[in-house]
Amino acid sequence: MNAAVPTLARSASRRFGTSAAGRTVVVLLAVTVVALTLASIAIGYAPFDVQAAFADLLAGRTTLPALVLWELRIPRALLGGVVGFSLGLTGAVMQGYLRNPLADPGILGISSAAALGAVVVFYGGFAASLSLALPLGGIAGAAGAALLLNLLAARGSSTLGLILAGVGLSSLAGALTALALNLSPNPYAALEIVFWLMGSLADRSMDHVLLCLPLMAIGWGLMLSTASALDALALGEDTAASLGVGLVSARLRLVTGAALAVGSGVAVSGAIGFVGLVVPHLMRPLVGARPGACLWPSGLAGAALVLSADIGVRLLATRPELKLGVVTALVGAPFLIVLLLRNRGSRA
Repeated sequence: MNAAVPTLARSASRRFGTSAAGRTVVVLLAVTVVALTLASIAIGYAPFDVQAAFADLLAGRTTLPALVLWELRIPRALLGGVVGFSLGLTGAVMQGYLRNPLADPGILGISSAAALGAVVVFYGGFAASLSLALPLGGIAGAAGAALLLNLLAARGSSTLGLILAGVGLSSLAGALTALALNLSPNPYAALEIVFWLMGSLADRSMDHVLLCLPLMAIGWGLMLSTASALDALALGEDTAASLGVGLVSARLRLVTGAALAVGSGVAVSGAIGFVGLVVPHLMRPLVGARPGACLWPSGLAGAALVLSADIGVRLLATRPELKLGVVTALVGAPFLIVLLLRNRGSRA
C-alpha cells in the first residue's frame, strides 16, 4: 500500500500536466508582458528619446536621458511587472488552495500587515531618515504576519482556521492603521500615509527593485512548487492526502510564498487591489480550469494588467496622476460584478 502512494501521486501529476493550449497562453502572455514593459519604459510625461538614452546608458555616459531611463523609467516598468506577477500568481494559488473563486492575495492578512508596517515607519518619522525605511517596514510587517500564519500551518491548523486567522489579522492590522491615522499629530503625514495606501509605482528607484525582487523570486518558487498539490486538492483534502500530497508542507510553502511575494510587493508599491481577484477568473477558462495550470498564466496576466494600468495612469490628462490602486479598483470592481452576474446560477 505504501509503495502504491508515490505511484498514484506521479500518475496524478502526469494527468494534471500543462496542456498545449496552456503553453500557448503562457507564450502569448509572456510576449505581451515584454511588449508592455518596453511601452512602459517609452511612455512618460515629457518627450524622451529612448534609443538615445539606451545608447548613453550602455556607453556609460551620465546624460540626463540616461539617468531618467535608469533611475525612473526602468525601475517603474520592472516593478509594474513583478508586482503584477506576484498579485496574479498569489490570487490563483489562494483560489486554488481554498477552492473559493472569491479568494484574493489579501485573504491571509499579509497585505494589511505589510501596509501596517509601512504606516508605523511613517508614523515614527523613520521614512525621512532612510530612503528604504518604508519598504523595509512593509517587509517587516509581512514577515510578522507570515510567522504567525506559519506557526498555525505547522501545527496542522485546518483551512478554515487559517482563513479565520487571516481575517482576524487583516482586521487587526486595519484597525491599527486607522488608529495611527487618527492619532497622527501631523495632518500632512496622515495625508501622505493615505496617498501611499492607494498604491503607486511613481518615483520608485532601482534600489526598490533590488530590495523586493529576490524576496519575490523566492515566493514565486515556493508557490509554483505547489501546482501539483493544488490540482490534487481540487479533489478534496482526503483524496489529496491519499495521493501522497503533504498537506502541511504545501500549506507552509503557500503561506511563506504568498508572504514573500505579496508582502514585498505591498512594501514597495502600496496596496493595489482586485488584480489577484480578477485575473484568475480570466485565465481559468483558457487553461481548462485546473488550479495548477492556472498559476503561470495568472502571474503573467497580472503583470500585463498592472503594466497596462500604470501606462494608462500616465496617459490620462490628470495632475497629479491618479493612484494605481484607484485605477485597478475602478476597473476591477465593475468587471467582477459583471462576471458574477454572468455566472449567476452556475459554478464560478
